Amino acid sequence: MKKSKVMLFVMLAMALPLFVQAQVQQVMPPMISVNGLGEVKVQPNEVVVTLGVELRDNGLDQVRKQTDKKAAAIIAYLKKQGVEAKNIQTSYMNVQPMFNNISSDYGKTTPDFYMANKTMTFVLTKLDKFDEVVSGLYGVGVNRVDGITFRVSDVEKYKEEARKKAVQDAKTKAAALTNELGAKVGKVYAISENTNGGGPQPLYKNNMMMREAAMSDASGPSIAGGEVVITSNVNVSFIIEQ
Repeated sequence: MKKSKVMLFVMLAMALPLFVQAQVQQVMPPMISVNGLGEVKVQPNEVVVTLGVELRDNGLDQVRKQTDKKAAAIIAYLKKQGVEAKNIQTSYMNVQPMFNNISSDYGKTTPDFYMANKTMTFVLTKLDKFDEVVSGLYGVGVNRVDGITFRVSDVEKYKEEARKKAVQDAKTKAAALTNELGAKVGKVYAISENTNGGGPQPLYKNNMMMREAAMSDASGPSIAGGEVVITSNVNVSFIIEQ
């Protein structure tokens, strides 16, 4: 008898969640779910430049010191051009031994030379100074430009604007749909949102193209930032009022 009571208790415990779920489904109000889209186009006001120094030498110490010296000269030059210290960052550095004809010199322990490279990234907040700044970089030791990206500094402001547009779009759609059915839009029941954009917009140029652009006598800037598109998507469920 005791065993039967225990089994009955277990069965009731297992059935309770299903019963509660069924009750919740029964009392859900009539709803309409719509997707709203908001979009804001902004001209970028910052450019992020990734550049590097790559050197070779027979001595490990020498190549490291030469690379560090050129990196220090680059940082000093950028600061002189008005780039703030917080906008200059060393993002990668490496020193390694190099061997020529590895297949024929298997087991060789003495490298033919050492290669060192250091990569730095800086943010230029004045796009009209890009050509001037880049043209001087090659003179202080830069021999590799990996690419440039454009971005918006005050992106959160534009994300908020895109979000408001998305919500308004959702409300407009919900009102139009319910109106066609002779009903009205009630209170918001649920909402989810996804906003993106405003991040770096890549524009890659190889070293030769960048050098030619920097040394060109052509009038006008050699780069164009275009537009950064910031979008917001919201999914809103409204209660329908009859």
